[in-house]
Amino acid sequence: QVQLVESGGGSVQPGGSLRLSCVSSGTIFPINAMGWYRQAPGKERELVATITRGGNTNYADFVKGRFTISRDNIKNTVYLQMNSLKSEDTAVYYCYSRSDNLIDYWGQGTQVTVSS
Repeated sequence: QVQLVESGGGSVQPGGSLRLSCVSSGTIFPINAMGWYRQAPGKERELVATITRGGNTNYADFVKGRFTISRDNIKNTVYLQMNSLKSEDTAVYYCYSRSDNLIDYWGQGTQVTVSS
């Protein structure tokens, strides 16, 4: 049973910071890519950032310079450090992973609310 367990969401004022974490467990094949997507009310799910096992990163333009993705391959954990948060960053953030046999897994999501 593959599980992705997210933590670190919450409420913060504009300009604040949050750090999301996601632990992957139960996969038979090694995890290659891990990352984060988000979905705001009334909008489609969109890519935030991804990172490969080798450390190659990819960011959506709207988070470049504000968010940093990192991972611990031994712990199968991915992190998202979010700084300079804006109200438009409010969304449910979903952890994502893809195993070497090209199976995608998703977490249940964690709410991030940016409001004054």
